[in-house]
Amino acid sequence: MAEKLLRLKRTDMCGELKETQVEQKVVVSGWVQSRRDLGGIIFITLRDRTGFIQVVFNQELNAELFEIADKVRPEYVMAVEGTLKMRDEDNYNPEITTGTVELFASDVQVLSKAQTPPFEIEDNKEISDQLRLKYRYLDLRRPSVQDAFFIRHRVTQIARNFYDENGFLEIETPILTKSTPEGARDYLVPSRVHGGKFYALPQSPQLYKQILMISGMDRYYQVARCFRDEDLRADRQPEFTQIDLEMSFVDIDDVISLNEKLIRRIFKEIKGVDLPEKFDRLTYREAMDRYGSDKPDRRFGMELNNVSDIMDGCEFKAFAEVVKNGGSVRCINVKGAADKLSRRDLDGLVDFVKVYRAKGMAWIIVAENELKSPITKFFTQEQIDELLKRVNAEVGDVIMFVADKDKVVFDSLGALRCELVKRLDLINKDEFNFLWVTEFPLLEYDEEAKRYVAMHHPFTSPMDEDVEFLESAPEKVRAKAYDIVLNGTELGGGSIRIHNTELQSQMFKTLGFTEEKAWENFGFLLEAFKYGTPPHGGMAYGLDRLVMLLCGKDSIRDVIAFPKVQNASELMSGAPSDVEIKQLRELSIKINKPEKE
Repeated sequence: MAEKLLRLKRTDMCGELKETQVEQKVVVSGWVQSRRDLGGIIFITLRDRTGFIQVVFNQELNAELFEIADKVRPEYVMAVEGTLKMRDEDNYNPEITTGTVELFASDVQVLSKAQTPPFEIEDNKEISDQLRLKYRYLDLRRPSVQDAFFIRHRVTQIARNFYDENGFLEIETPILTKSTPEGARDYLVPSRVHGGKFYALPQSPQLYKQILMISGMDRYYQVARCFRDEDLRADRQPEFTQIDLEMSFVDIDDVISLNEKLIRRIFKEIKGVDLPEKFDRLTYREAMDRYGSDKPDRRFGMELNNVSDIMDGCEFKAFAEVVKNGGSVRCINVKGAADKLSRRDLDGLVDFVKVYRAKGMAWIIVAENELKSPITKFFTQEQIDELLKRVNAEVGDVIMFVADKDKVVFDSLGALRCELVKRLDLINKDEFNFLWVTEFPLLEYDEEAKRYVAMHHPFTSPMDEDVEFLESAPEKVRAKAYDIVLNGTELGGGSIRIHNTELQSQMFKTLGFTEEKAWENFGFLLEAFKYGTPPHGGMAYGLDRLVMLLCGKDSIRDVIAFPKVQNASELMSGAPSDVEIKQLRELSIKINKPEKE
């Protein structure tokens, strides 16, 4: 007669057994981590998501169980009944939470056999991303990988509790939505019922949450799935999760103050870290001038110095011409780097900034009683003295310059300071430096499209004092927008929204929309504005990025259960895939496949 499918019912988790349970009979279930045969005794380490327990099989006490244990291999699934005993003190294992106890087996049931896995289910093993993601279900068994998902779960629970305490309603918004022309590329879903028409998967719940404010819901939040058909990077995926929120009758300070409380709670409960009551704020302009980035990492100095005035009219043409043509010359002072960076290193950094469209990088090494550089001969002593004073130069420092249009200079030096910190190992990885960046430009000019586009989205409100420039000088208009930045990574962002039809229509006009086109794409929002709209604003956090930083990971793929790879495919399931012709016909779709190279 076949053995009952689950004869031994679990009473305890492997990693939660305690000394207070010694001499008690318990049942644990899990995967075989390892097996050691010492002759008449076999030790099996059993693993579940809570940790490990060592199980002892003694041939003299029970030869039948010993025989079963002798055939068990790694990743077999087992249920074990036994009596918990204290280990001999010499055999304590401080590496695991149950290291002072062990389970003496009195009954066992092998629930599932396993083939030899393509890699060991252990932490600290070098496994290629390709292999890990193909066998993601095995990778997810590793304790360090599972830890990230415990933290992710805790973050979402803390957020839900926090927003509930502060009067927010959790409301789901549609996944099948209307495609809009602004923003990143949409993922499209064909409609069977409405042949030839498409839904779009939401890039964010933006319009729906604004309409919820018009609906009188007052405070909304959602742990929302979002989709963007864009090129992948370490901190991007085609589908991702936002902690999304919106509030009525608020200004910038209200949104920021409430969300600082949430972040403080998350970091206190997850990391045991006490964050300051108020986070620093920088305007976009100041962030760019000082750090060359709108998401600066401020755990180190190396701020940008604008030395255009000193270089104006100097004999070094590469600098003088840039200043004359309206660009800028800026530099960073890398303190004490003279004995850490070779000439070869400096040449490599010249190539590094060229990736950011800089034409090159000049440098000066401050040595004892002299300056080492091929460019100092072009400067007067007065210019040199002013430069050294401006950047607070000391013996052993290396000053690095980029001269170009402001955007190129900011991109180059902003990336360079972060690259240098990595190479010189100057980052304190235990520091959490939060910052709000505010007053972003409302618009930016798209050279390819030959028109202005919204830097965030078209529903962001301009600063009150800048509304008059919307038509005459759009580049001057600042937005009521704010991003929260942690250690050089944008965690989230939001804005106060436009809440009247006239201003929203003016915004669309500035973006190049005809009135007809604006109503075609966003008419349901403009129509809703007519019926009484409260001032409102909100933001969204990238949950994946937040968890990534809490876990000390380098990529959001490490905190997403089934992530996509660089080409937006999922290695485990093989998505995306071909579908049957019948399905395409039902959707009125004909595929024109590109020719294979």
